[in-house]
Amino acid sequence: MRGKAWKFGDNVDTDLIIAARYLNTSEPSELAKHVMEDADPEFVSKMEPGDIIIAGENFGCGSSREHAPIALKAAGIAAVIAPTFARIFYRNAFNMGLPIFELPEANEINEGDIVRIDMEKGEVIDETTGKSYKFNPIPEFMQELVDAGGLIQYAKKELAAQKEQA
Repeated sequence: MRGKAWKFGDNVDTDLIIAARYLNTSEPSELAKHVMEDADPEFVSKMEPGDIIIAGENFGCGSSREHAPIALKAAGIAAVIAPTFARIFYRNAFNMGLPIFELPEANEINEGDIVRIDMEKGEVIDETTGKSYKFNPIPEFMQELVDAGGLIQYAKKELAAQKEQA
């Protein structure tokens, strides 16, 4: 993964990720049009698919709605990097197939920097500054969820494999 960094602060809650006024749909493409709108009204028009959000502590706090990671993924966000995530958001992100990485030094990365994530090495590289950071590896099962595109896709794959074996 490689993309431009977009920086947000501490305690970005799910209402900032996707405002409640848009929750009359769960259609990913509709949610994507409004992602991060209350934090930065121009965000969707400025970001590009493959870009990466760099956030502060406790990203995804607030309600447990799955709409938040769905909206980020549908907008084209490749990953979110933060020192900590709200636990329900952490699990929802993987269930929806959105990779997230806990990195204590996330605040050292500046908005606009080009960031690369090397999953095999467990490393975030800020190509703009040349600094690299080690992140806590994603548990193997969680990585399988991301690779499959989320929990539902993973379950479909597992069911198909079981049918083939039967």
